[in-house]
Amino acid sequence: MNIADNLLQLRIDQDLYLRQATVRDAAALYQIIDSQRAYLREWLPFIDMSNSVNVTELYLQSMTAPGNTTDLLFVMVYQQEVVGLIGFKEIDNFNKKLEIGYWLSEVMQGKGIMRKGCTAMVRHAFDKMEMNRVQIKVGVGNNKSSNIPKKLGFSFEGVLREAEFLNGRYHDLEVYSLLKREWESV
Repeated sequence: MNIADNLLQLRIDQDLYLRQATVRDAAALYQIIDSQRAYLREWLPFIDMSNSVNVTELYLQSMTAPGNTTDLLFVMVYQQEVVGLIGFKEIDNFNKKLEIGYWLSEVMQGKGIMRKGCTAMVRHAFDKMEMNRVQIKVGVGNNKSSNIPKKLGFSFEGVLREAEFLNGRYHDLEVYSLLKREWESV
């Protein structure tokens, strides 16, 4: 049996699906990071620490380890090519809440990939995982990223002041949330 047969997949359309990430995705993800450092560094604090395929493998090992119950990571596959990551962070089964985090290759921007991916993740969180609350945090000024929760009907809750250390200084994060009852009424 192929290991891919046991991985969770969220099919979106004929060109796009999300597949549970594995260590075997390290080379493809690192290639995106390494070739697009300047672009990704603007909003992602981990870019400079991702300095080899081995480091990316170690990250994926920790995120996909059997004991990790607070994260669920997916690669975004568009036209059979890995183009980014999307995942659930801080999964809290007791309080039925989680956060979605994501990043996408610069050359794949503007195709609706991230909006479709987030829609699939929200649907999975509410329908399959029985969550009550989904939140997304976005760097203040990252308009491309903040458009995602806005288009999906999330509510703006406020700003976490100096909540992320990025490029040598602290940055504010916008917080957006969506409740299951709000999703069901859309």
